[in-house]
Amino acid sequence: MKVIVPMAGRGSRLRPHTLTIPKPLVPVGGKPIVHRLVADIARVCAEPIEEIAFVVGEFGEAVEKELLAVAASLGAKGSIHYQLQALGTAHAVLCAAEVLDGPVVVAFADTLFKADFKISSEDEGILWVKQIEDPSAFGVVQLDAQGHIIDFVEKPQTFVSDLAMIGIYYFKDGGRLKQELQYLIDNNVVKSGEYQLPDALRRLTEAGVAFKPGTVDEWLDCGNKEVTVETNQRVLEHDAEAGRLQHLSANFTDSVIIQPCYIGPNVRIERSVVGPHVSLGEGTILTNVNISNCIVGNQTKLSGVNLSGAMIGSNAQYNGRSKDLSLGDFSTVNE
Repeated sequence: MKVIVPMAGRGSRLRPHTLTIPKPLVPVGGKPIVHRLVADIARVCAEPIEEIAFVVGEFGEAVEKELLAVAASLGAKGSIHYQLQALGTAHAVLCAAEVLDGPVVVAFADTLFKADFKISSEDEGILWVKQIEDPSAFGVVQLDAQGHIIDFVEKPQTFVSDLAMIGIYYFKDGGRLKQELQYLIDNNVVKSGEYQLPDALRRLTEAGVAFKPGTVDEWLDCGNKEVTVETNQRVLEHDAEAGRLQHLSANFTDSVIIQPCYIGPNVRIERSVVGPHVSLGEGTILTNVNISNCIVGNQTKLSGVNLSGAMIGSNAQYNGRSKDLSLGDFSTVNE
């Protein structure tokens, strides 16, 4: 099994946090989004992941090394591929053309999921979907009487289906997908100036490939600050239930920790109340702080604040008053 992770987007809705790191490397529950995504995929694969191909922009050597380390931590080979122009989802996948053979999962790196099914060698294709109340803002799939996907509709204004595509796909024959993606490029099949993956999926469906929906129990978005903080909350709850929550070498003085929380290594907490649903990155220092439902990066210093629903980057400092805050890396605020 191979996995392709297109992640070259700018992550504009999650700024200022994505000004210094790509969105898939933003941590939730102490781990980068992309690390959790490929781990979720590994849990639904019946066979080991052989290679993880990351399709990136000009992110730099340090980011690329981190991505290769993510692949290695899951026992897979990592490879880096480049999408230097925003030409759409189909183009992004085709940027990793050399990986498109045999069984392939394509997973766009801005979403996490929880599912209770396994990919079978019998499956020709699976599209991960979630039943939602208002499908008008999403791409949805239509099913036939046998439960196979027969069409893909982008943001339907009249009801056709309530099964939204969450951006994760399995193809038994990656080579066949590559052919259809190349067809879009060669024949300039574009929508709003971009080559779109659903157009390749439709061609595969019309040619007889049987896609079935892979229904997920939970779909966790990381599109903007508010939903990323909510996702952090759910991830901490899931990790606590699975016994995966760790607290590494933290130093507590006159403080209270309300679980679930992730406390990174070498964190120092003095005269503070932390939790529930707080993630603190490595080396962060809290002094006289009351904090809940927040994400805080590495080597950050907070003092004298009361925070809830905040997202604060790494190497930042905040000394101030109570606030719902979004503060990027290397920022300092004194109020």
